[in-house]
Amino acid sequence: MSNALRTETFELTTGSREAAVDITDRCTGFLRDAAGGGDGLLNVFVPHATAGIAIIETGAGSDDDLLSALRDLLPADDRWRHRHGSPGHGRDHVLPALVPPHATLPVLNGELALGTWQSVVLIDTNTDNPRRTVRLSFLG
Repeated sequence: MSNALRTETFELTTGSREAAVDITDRCTGFLRDAAGGGDGLLNVFVPHATAGIAIIETGAGSDDDLLSALRDLLPADDRWRHRHGSPGHGRDHVLPALVPPHATLPVLNGELALGTWQSVVLIDTNTDNPRRTVRLSFLG
């Protein structure tokens, strides 16, 4: 490993509803140039107190199941001490304890070494802030 670090950020809008946004293509696009066909690690990070990164299956309902499970675990009601923003917004600040704001993934021959059904997904339950930044960093 040459210990070369390459990094970039991109922004996306998640909308006015809870979202599970597949960013796998953005990750693989970044690696095409950053990894140069080599091995290393990709770190995906969202610098937000109310969003996370999950490695899950998408398109078959698992992404919706995860959002549903988070609604069950973290209801948008008045139980939360953190009270600014929309009603129940305090739950959004607890989300990163369950879905961390980062993931570090192996890269082999310049490609993500994900399992067959795995995708890199931004999880955002905060409808007050639909604008998100994602930082991709490759160490190889």
